Amino acid sequence: MPTHALKKYLISNTSLQQCFDKSRSGLEKLREADPNFPRPIKFGPNKQAGVYFVVADIEAWLESKIRERDGVTLDLTGREDQ
Repeated sequence: MPTHALKKYLISNTSLQQCFDKSRSGLEKLREADPNFPRPIKFGPNKQAGVYFVVADIEAWLESKIRERDGVTLDLTGREDQ
């Protein structure tokens, strides 16, 4: 097992929009609606500064959403009619 830390990769806000098939405002609404959505990293103090997300954080968030979905699905399919 490697002893070095995992590398962290970044994805731009624009690329993340494309991955999620959302507009800029759509991605912003998702971020506002879900407090667990990863926070971005902004490179610079001005409004035009680039905004990036850590890919590992996004993947972990997606995994949690999948587990949440599967947990709900399992609960519903595991029920018997009462």
